[in-house]
Amino acid sequence: MEALSEIWVSVRLTIELASITTVILLILGTPLAWWLARSKSMWSEAVATIIILPSMLPQPVLGFYLLALLGPTGPGGLLASLWGERTLAFTFAGLVIGSVLSALPVVVQPICNAFTTMGDRPLEVAATLRASPSYAFLTVALPLARPAFLTAAVLGFAHTVAAFGVVLMIGGSIPGRTKVLSAFLFEYIRASRWHEASWVAGGMFMFAFAVILILTLIDKYLGRRST
Repeated sequence: MEALSEIWVSVRLTIELASITTVILLILGTPLAWWLARSKSMWSEAVATIIILPSMLPQPVLGFYLLALLGPTGPGGLLASLWGERTLAFTFAGLVIGSVLSALPVVVQPICNAFTTMGDRPLEVAATLRASPSYAFLTVALPLARPAFLTAAVLGFAHTVAAFGVVLMIGGSIPGRTKVLSAFLFEYIRASRWHEASWVAGGMFMFAFAVILILTLIDKYLGRRST
């Protein structure tokens, strides 16, 4: 019973982390994706490379650098000192920051692709109707890219749930604070508690299956709408 209670606390913490991370990613990723899709600046390629970089690095490497940034001697320590703490590492706030940076590529890319595929024509038509750029963005670009936002949200949520290396490096395994499901599974395996590990792993497997199914249905639905 105690183990089940601990798992449910971990499930709640994981869902909370993934939900907050997904919302932040959509808020930050939307203008960033729009700029990358529309910008002619030479800096856009450099920014795009930086965004993609976390998906190419091994998660422990990304976690190491985040640990340095969030630790007492990094910017995170300076920020934490504003409310009397020494570090953002091994805190829920640190987990959110790490999860946002880790999942940024999987959220920005589908939205950016949707904006790029859209082309200039819809916005040019809106301009002929005297729509301002911001109004055209809200009423034309965002509705046209709506399916990409759904895909990005599902991918961002799933990526956060599945993350392990970054979570373990910057969050550790503090019950009720940073002990998400992936860290819970790691502890069960390390302690040779195979029965409990199989239940946690099975739940995460079913979640991954559901994510793939949802994305497949979205793609199929979009294919029907485009024909």
